Amino acid sequence: MVTALLAERAGARFKAHRSGNDVAEGRLAEVPVTLARPRAYMNLSGQPVAALTAFYKVPPDRLVVIHDELDIPFGTLRLKLGGGAGGHNGLRSITQALGTPDYYRVRFGIGRPPGRMDPADYVLRDFSAAERKDLPFFIDRCADATEALIGKGLDGAQNTYHTELPE
Repeated sequence: MVTALLAERAGARFKAHRSGNDVAEGRLAEVPVTLARPRAYMNLSGQPVAALTAFYKVPPDRLVVIHDELDIPFGTLRLKLGGGAGGHNGLRSITQALGTPDYYRVRFGIGRPPGRMDPADYVLRDFSAAERKDLPFFIDRCADATEALIGKGLDGAQNTYHTELPE
């Protein structure tokens, strides 16, 4: 969802790439970017990501991964460089394939599952009606944060997006 919005902002369209990704090339924050959506299952996204970074000769510390995050409340954004997988199988796959955890992450909070619900079932379920109502705003905010990370760097983006949501 976020990468589709970023591609739209960049005036780019996704096309199949031999790396196992759909790729869109354009400019965000006046910087040339390559947006990618791995065609593999999320848990196996490491190989397509590694193939694409090798193809474009992009070092891991110039890679931005946008992902869902159970450990922060729904709609909250957090940006960071490096870190562990925190139980996220997609991040684990990317880290293993790249051989390093040192890539940027834009973390979109989805909150913890209620009660004793299995986290795997929780992340695969549809958003609730209340979440769906707010989702366009949060997708837009996540895309803005990603552009800020690209244009201003990590500190500048964190200073803007690690604050409370505007009323």
